[in-house]
Amino acid sequence: MMGGLPLAFGAPAILFGLVALPVIWWLLRLTPPRPQAEPFAPLAILARVLKPEETPSHSPWWLTALRLLVAALIILALSEPILNPRDKTLSASGPLVLMIDNGWASAPDWDDRVAAAEDLISEARDADVPVSIAFTSDRRNDATPMSASNALEQLLAAAPRPARPERGASVTAVQAALAGTPPGTIAYITDGMASDDGTEALGRLFALGAADVQIIGSATGAPVALTDTSNGSDALQIAATRLATEGSISIPVTARDSRGRDIARGEIAFEGGSNAGTGEITAPFEIRNDIARIDVDAGLTAAGVRLVDDSFRRRRVALISGEAADLAQPLLSPLYYIDKALSPYADLIHAQSADLAKSIPALIERQPAIIVMADIGSLPEQEAVELEQWIENGGTLVRFAGPRLAAADNDTLTPVTLRRGERELGGALSWDAPQPLADYPEGSPFAGLPVPRDVTVNRQVLAEPSADLAARTWASLADGTPLVTAADRGDGRIVLFHVTAEAGWSNLPISGHFVDMLRRVVQLSNNVGRAGGSSNAVLPPYQLLSAAGALLPASGDAKPLDLSAGRTPRAGPDNPPGLYGTEDGYVALNLFQSDERIEPLDIPDAGAPVSRASLGRGDALDLKPWLFGAALLGLLIDTLIVLVMGGALRRLSRRRVTAATVIVFAAGFALLVAAPGAIAQDSQPGDVDIVDKLDQTHMAYVITGDDEVDRISREGLNGLSSYLANRTALEPGEPVGVDIETDQLSFYPLIYWPMSEQAPMPSEAAISRIDAYMKNGGSVLFDTRDRIDDLGGATAGPTRRLQAILSGLDIPPLEPVPSDHVLTKAFYLLDVFPGRYADGPLWVEATAASQEEATAERPARAGDGVSSILITSNDFAAAWAEDENGNRLYPTVPNDPWQREYAYRAGVNIMMYMLTGNYKSDQVHIPALLERLGQ
Repeated sequence: MMGGLPLAFGAPAILFGLVALPVIWWLLRLTPPRPQAEPFAPLAILARVLKPEETPSHSPWWLTALRLLVAALIILALSEPILNPRDKTLSASGPLVLMIDNGWASAPDWDDRVAAAEDLISEARDADVPVSIAFTSDRRNDATPMSASNALEQLLAAAPRPARPERGASVTAVQAALAGTPPGTIAYITDGMASDDGTEALGRLFALGAADVQIIGSATGAPVALTDTSNGSDALQIAATRLATEGSISIPVTARDSRGRDIARGEIAFEGGSNAGTGEITAPFEIRNDIARIDVDAGLTAAGVRLVDDSFRRRRVALISGEAADLAQPLLSPLYYIDKALSPYADLIHAQSADLAKSIPALIERQPAIIVMADIGSLPEQEAVELEQWIENGGTLVRFAGPRLAAADNDTLTPVTLRRGERELGGALSWDAPQPLADYPEGSPFAGLPVPRDVTVNRQVLAEPSADLAARTWASLADGTPLVTAADRGDGRIVLFHVTAEAGWSNLPISGHFVDMLRRVVQLSNNVGRAGGSSNAVLPPYQLLSAAGALLPASGDAKPLDLSAGRTPRAGPDNPPGLYGTEDGYVALNLFQSDERIEPLDIPDAGAPVSRASLGRGDALDLKPWLFGAALLGLLIDTLIVLVMGGALRRLSRRRVTAATVIVFAAGFALLVAAPGAIAQDSQPGDVDIVDKLDQTHMAYVITGDDEVDRISREGLNGLSSYLANRTALEPGEPVGVDIETDQLSFYPLIYWPMSEQAPMPSEAAISRIDAYMKNGGSVLFDTRDRIDDLGGATAGPTRRLQAILSGLDIPPLEPVPSDHVLTKAFYLLDVFPGRYADGPLWVEATAASQEEATAERPARAGDGVSSILITSNDFAAAWAEDENGNRLYPTVPNDPWQREYAYRAGVNIMMYMLTGNYKSDQVHIPALLERLGQ
């Protein structure tokens, strides 16, 4: 504070530089001595002809004053002036204890928290007292009192964490560090939200006996935490919590897909005085099926993000029928229309046995969300008990009627009591005509669907009249008899369609309305199964949330997620919020669960004077950037004046001079305004790489860690790329080495992976990424480089390494390339695939055993898709390798020039096979089709 004025200086010693201003004035006014004049007669004539140009002996006083002002502004800026600084309130009787909440709620105003802490540390430095600093969301705290400069370094290195505060552990660290020494001041920068141990921990902190206590909290609105999401029949329901406010507010939220694109919006409403809010996002089913996360728009935090996993978007549906499937007449199969209706929207699994005692337990073990039973009457007693228990735990049983169900007695797994037998409508012995559908009742899940008038029912099973029959009816016929009934059982539900699943009793299964009805039922089901594995799986961290709500690759000390207890554990220090699993499947772990609410922090009696303040510097204004901006503007004005006085602008028109002046002043003003808060946008990793990989087709090779092997791979793919550019229409880009642990693999149609004993074994996560790449359409060419003849009997080191890698991949059966395979004729006609060595076969996915054998009239196998895996031992890369001048680098074994040519041709065929698939196999059908059409 200066003379009672609300102005303080961070470096007041620099103000002594103002004393130098008179010296600067004198230097600016100083001129060199006048030169001695020597008369020269011709100059007198020229002086009368030419207009003399006078140069002033010194600068004008006002220009000198401008320059002095610029110097004064720079000196003042370097002295770090602050307008309306905070009052110094720290006690010098002991160390400053600074405890800071750096959990998820601190992310929106973290800069303000740092600014408030910086002011306190600056006061401690001026008072020459040590600082003990602790962060409540850090797993380890070193609260040993230190100098103010070290404390400032520790503060600037800290960051908000995507976790709840653990105040008890932080206070324990402070107690241990002080070792009984009473602090002078306790300053607590809090987020204002209660925690399990918050009040008790603060009581222990205040018991240290400080001279005074400062509580510094946020003055802005409290952040919002999303607690639950459920995918309803026509909208996405959202639940949230925040600190209660007096008035009602609405918080906008945005749903995004896996690529981060906005696909839907909604709002969450909080009533006045309530800490819980609800809202919804209305969007079509297809849009909601693409949602990967829901974000709070303002002040995004780790708790303001609700991640959803694969189970949110799709359900696992098990299908079982009382009849054997008729492969010759699939349209008569009881499950045919259900399969067609649900396959785009659910993961379907079929019973593998007609024995209900085996198939039902097997299906339950796979944890489906729904089990569909088509015309199954009596169930084995033990299996009926297991099925009922599965329903109680949240499963949905969907049953369809039929002759077996109509003849069953005392079936307890139905939503209503059924009459024995069936009702026939429109038959020779019936007076009733086939019945259409009635309008859906208001509370039905089918409400809102347009009722088709062309759907009729010819036969049905009837329900016994009861008091709750109307409440359990989701759909009925025009005569009032139920068509679909449902009843809750525990956490699950039983749904019964009173007609068959095929078109024998009604034309409903062959209508598009049947699809809409089944989709509504699927949406209402609970996700009993989990994405990414079974309930007893232990899933590695895949992507974790930052405190600001950004998904980042897993790193740090996060532990695998243990699902062995049958439920998802709560997020904590060992399991931060994020996605756990692999690219092929994962489980979402969110910071808040549905039963949690945010309550205000109860601060106990401190036993010492307590002052409260808001985050940041309050009314304090840092004048440093403004003074530097004003000095820069003064320099621009000085430059413009010098140019005008020197005549540099004489040749320009007045309009151009005016425009240049306006531009200079506008640029200076913009710099002045933007100086306090200019922020550069961070570049995102991978932005340039993605664009660079999309311009051309690139082949890739795995960076094994063995420098010699990696060099051969790069040279080999370079040589193959040159051969492709010269012999085909494909002009591949430069080969790319990929790190399968971190790099994006989807850009490359083929990845070449040579085996090396010196290379480290890839991690399970990397193998999982390769497995997902192969399942998504990519192909991997494994090369053991040891010319083996038989995969099973090989004992060489590279082959053992390949076997270890393949043990972690989900690969199909393999076989050597058959003589009629598409690979043998994709571009060149080949019967061998040599590399540097010639006697090793090329292995590909085996075709189905039932597939018909090739004949002379069918020179390629039909339906032969692209193999996701190829294995060779012939060292392809060494045969393809060449230097910059096109010289071959490695001899073939045996040294045969034709072997190298065939090696290149093998590489061409492999690339064409990767890029064009089985088109050559498809062409052979054209003559037969034309012959049948009579053309």
